[in-house]
Amino acid sequence: MNGRAHVTLEDVARTAGVSLATASRVLNGTTHVREDLRERVLSAATDLAYTPNVHAQALAGATHPTVGVVCHDVSDPYFATIARGVMRVAGENGLLVMLASTFGDREKEIAYVSMLRAQRASAILLIGSAFDDRAWEKSLAAEIEPYRRGGGQVAVVSTHRNLKADTVRPDNRAGAKALAEAMLHLGHRRFAVLTGPRSLSIVLERLDGFSGGLADAGVRLSDRDIFEGELDRDGGYAAATDFISAGHRATCVFAVTDVMAVGALTALREGGRSVPEDVSLAGFDDIPLVRDLSPPLTTVALPLERVGEQAMELVLSGGQAGRSRVRRLPAEVVLRGSTARRRRRR
Repeated sequence: MNGRAHVTLEDVARTAGVSLATASRVLNGTTHVREDLRERVLSAATDLAYTPNVHAQALAGATHPTVGVVCHDVSDPYFATIARGVMRVAGENGLLVMLASTFGDREKEIAYVSMLRAQRASAILLIGSAFDDRAWEKSLAAEIEPYRRGGGQVAVVSTHRNLKADTVRPDNRAGAKALAEAMLHLGHRRFAVLTGPRSLSIVLERLDGFSGGLADAGVRLSDRDIFEGELDRDGGYAAATDFISAGHRATCVFAVTDVMAVGALTALREGGRSVPEDVSLAGFDDIPLVRDLSPPLTTVALPLERVGEQAMELVLSGGQAGRSRVRRLPAEVVLRGSTARRRRRR
């Protein structure tokens, strides 16, 4: 093995033919695993000369209390702003924050939770949309529930329907509904929506709220009005490109996140659509950079730093394993230059 690059847990999982979560469970000894899978993982670890991260092992035995934060992508301003709130409260209380990005990989999320259990983290925060996936829910609950029974504190951001944990729940549905009502008030009647994958709870809530607000006024969205991409800037760009290619006649486009709206703004300009003269554009979250776009983005504002602070306050106040607390945070429509009153055609 001399001269070989450092062997990772992912290498062990791949060689053993098991998931990252299963490899983590075997090597951390935290969860029961079938004997045949255990033998495969241990054999792969031996063959690859896998060495666990000594710094992580040191943390496991450290007296300094730690909080593990698992999010989809810390480079996304949505997650970064929430993490800032988490770190502020953690710092004020002498806690060390360990941050991990899953990049939307469900197995990694489960594996990171397993690792944090093994390292005896004082608390685990899950900051990211839940997946509409029963197998994922079951595997995540199998990690979270014994951790809570053992005294570990858990808080999640957004809706996790079948996970017993304290929750900070931004009002995605009501915020999107209020945005729909505001756009109707500006005279818009033809809409398109740019969404991320509809397996994510945050996408479903915002899409449901927006379509519900339109339906109350007799305006209905069909599948032809919805353009799906990844839940990031490039996904917004791709979804807006599809919208243009379809020749859609919407006068208002709603992107379910501000980051998607940033990509959409570029695509609309490249496609010869002026914002807001030809088409109005709105997002959701009110991340800091959207105020400086040209034109500045109409959006639904969430108190993102407060979301992180509330999540930390929940774990610091110490919930009970058999009970789950919910803190709801309001959303507010902020009208800016990217939307305008619809001009009547002569």
